Amino acid sequence: MRARMALLQAGIGFDAHEIVLRDKPAEMLSMSPKGTVPVLVLPGGQAIDESLDIMQWAFEGGAAVSWWQRAQSDSCQRLIALNDGPFKQYLDGYKYPERHPSDKGPDFHRDQALMCLLHLLDRQLAGQPFLGGDEPCAADLAIFPFVRQFRAVDERWFDAQALHATQRWLQGWLESEIFQRCMKKLKVGSALEF
Repeated sequence: MRARMALLQAGIGFDAHEIVLRDKPAEMLSMSPKGTVPVLVLPGGQAIDESLDIMQWAFEGGAAVSWWQRAQSDSCQRLIALNDGPFKQYLDGYKYPERHPSDKGPDFHRDQALMCLLHLLDRQLAGQPFLGGDEPCAADLAIFPFVRQFRAVDERWFDAQALHATQRWLQGWLESEIFQRCMKKLKVGSALEF
C-alpha cells in the first residue's frame, strides 16, 4: 500500500497486479527471486522489491521530491525505523497469534506495539498535523498502512486509547482521496492501470 500511495502521490502511472503469495507467478519470481511484494519493474527491466526503495525512487525524481525530503528528519527516520522493525514484529504477533506462537499472547504484542511506536507517534502528531510538520511527507505514507492494520485487529480497543492525535491523523488518511484511489480492488490474474 505505501509503495502504491507513493507512486500515486508522485503522479507516476503504473499497472498493479494482484498476487496470491502462496501461488506466486513464475514471471514475478523471474523479476524478483525473493518472492515478496511489492515489486516495481521499471521500463528498462530493473526490479525494485522493497517498498521504501520504491517510495524513494518515486519521490526523488520528480515534482514530489519534497515528500521525500521532509521525511529525512531525525524524528521521521526514527519513526520509520521503529515501524519497519519492532512495531511490524509486534503487529504480526498481535494480528496473527497462530503464526507467531508465544506464551505471552497477543495482548503482550499489542501492548509492546503501543509502547514502541504508537505513543511516540502520538507525541509527534500532538503539535503538528503530519509527521513532516504542516505538510504530509513520505514518513506519513510509510507508517500509516501499518497503523491502519494495527487498528483493524480491534477497532474498539484502539479507538478507546488515549492516542487522540494518532487517531485524528489515521482518520485523515483513511478519508483521503489518495487512499481511496489506492484501495481499488483487483481480481487475481488481472491488472489495473493507475
